[in-house]
Amino acid sequence: MISKKYTTYVFSFFMSLLMSAIMSMVVSLLNVGLVENIFAIWLRAWGISFVIAFPTIIVISPLVKRLVNLVISK
Repeated sequence: MISKKYTTYVFSFFMSLLMSAIMSMVVSLLNVGLVENIFAIWLRAWGISFVIAFPTIIVISPLVKRLVNLVISK
């Protein structure tokens, strides 16, 4: 098991993995439709999306946490 001190990174990894998979599939389908090679198109898009999503989530997470704290009542 992974140490609890890495929770932020593990969360960011799985969140970016799943969100980039879903979003890249939706965008691929919207752009090219259900073509014969959609799986290959999607995998390429997903790979690129994940490489961008993972560090982005790590960088913006502190900002998002602060914004959430501003709009949630105490």
